[in-house]
Amino acid sequence: MARLIAVEDLYRGWSRLMKAAIETDGGAIITREVEDHGHAVSVLPYDPERRTAFLVRQLRSGPLVAGEVEPHLLEAPAGMIDAGETAETAARREALEEIGVRLGVLTPLGRAFSSPAITTETLTLFLATCSATDRVAEGGGLEVEHEEIEVVEMGLGDLAALADKGGLADMKTLVLLSRLRLERPDLFA
Repeated sequence: MARLIAVEDLYRGWSRLMKAAIETDGGAIITREVEDHGHAVSVLPYDPERRTAFLVRQLRSGPLVAGEVEPHLLEAPAGMIDAGETAETAARREALEEIGVRLGVLTPLGRAFSSPAITTETLTLFLATCSATDRVAEGGGLEVEHEEIEVVEMGLGDLAALADKGGLADMKTLVLLSRLRLERPDLFA
């Protein structure tokens, strides 16, 4: 049975980078670097009447460092769960901060590791209904966080076509869109 032998802090800042010594199921001792910065939520707000979704486009450091030609990703709103907050509360807060939308009914889809080989982060995923009247603020993220978020409202058919052509590079958004397509195929007809 695999077991954690030791954890050494290598760096503490916005994230924590650790070096873990692990005994594998087969008895080998390995070391792995693991990043930890908390747990997050992501929500895909959609308007079933207008058949649109609200998304964000923002600069992402990972794709920029990886040399991607376009490091500004189109994504479902997402963010960290703050201390004392539930995942649902965090999803509602992030939607209001990032896209200026008050969410209607939240449909929880579960919790999953975002990249289990390297991080402890989990994402709790939601679909959420909204309408045109639920856009109550400008969005764009918090100025203090320098997110520089562009709010994008897109037709669900266009979003699906973009994903089908490989033009949607964010995994959580692909998962959320795929689930919406399974649960509500009528919105894509």
